[in-house]
Amino acid sequence: MKVYFWGTKGSLPSSSLAEEIQRKIFFAIKESMAYDLKTDSDIEAFIKEHLPFYIKGSYGTNTSCIEIKGGNEYVLCDAGTGIRDFGNRLIKNKAAKKDRQPDTFHIFLSHLHWDHIHGFPFFTPAYILGNRINIYGFHENIGDAFEAQQSQPFFPVPLRYMSADIRFSTLEPDREYHIAGLGVRGFKQDHPGVSYGYRFEREGKAIVYSSDCEHREGIERDDYVFLNFFRDADLLIFDAQYSLLDAIYTKENWGHSNNIIAVELSVKAGVKRLCMFHNEPTCDDRSLWDFLEDTRKYLRLYDESYPLIIDLAYDGMEIEV
Repeated sequence: MKVYFWGTKGSLPSSSLAEEIQRKIFFAIKESMAYDLKTDSDIEAFIKEHLPFYIKGSYGTNTSCIEIKGGNEYVLCDAGTGIRDFGNRLIKNKAAKKDRQPDTFHIFLSHLHWDHIHGFPFFTPAYILGNRINIYGFHENIGDAFEAQQSQPFFPVPLRYMSADIRFSTLEPDREYHIAGLGVRGFKQDHPGVSYGYRFEREGKAIVYSSDCEHREGIERDDYVFLNFFRDADLLIFDAQYSLLDAIYTKENWGHSNNIIAVELSVKAGVKRLCMFHNEPTCDDRSLWDFLEDTRKYLRLYDESYPLIIDLAYDGMEIEV
């Protein structure tokens, strides 16, 4: 299985300002002065080998949407603005191949807050006759939320104008489903209005998607309920929007977690790779880079011997499991 991150920002889309781009350019040029760069290949090698990610790349703009590859059909988690880029890329690739066959999509929703569904009105495959879109979640009346956000005065195109066959299904927590060649199980999370995480399994590999969850008391206990959901996951995608100080003091009860708890739960549950997700939209790329480095340092303090790989998700990242 592979995971492709189409949207990784939390709460709302946020892009880099011109002054941040200028700082990146300034730093890159300054660093390049120590090298004899005569050809395009020299420049490309310099960028790849000598510039840190926060200069040569970006953590992105889009809100929550990931693709899980390896099943029989398209599988997505959440429908933030990242789903627009997924849909447009798919349409472009099909046009290049002259592929006119209809597609089937399976979209698993963590919850119905706007930043997790507001990309759907811009999901081009939903307007194509013959496509089938299955939308799953654990909340009642999921379809009502989608209809509401595309009703007047909020959006000019009603949901019923989408030509694809769109179906909504309410799942039961802790029951295992087999969808698109994947074993799927959901679990309840602590978030305003309640959210749900998912565990996907295929051929002995496990991916856990746990966005929009606040972990409070009890994480130190060996019987903490989330340890069972995270147990031995090959990849844990974990909401770590806040620092520990923010999570405890200024943003308590906002429904998100932090990097310190992410590390501790990963180690306790035997997770192989942790990817922090739902990034704070007010942080620039340098701040997010520092956040990742601080998290890796904390792992060495917490358990220096544990071989946990730690990443911070960005739009366009792909992880193979």
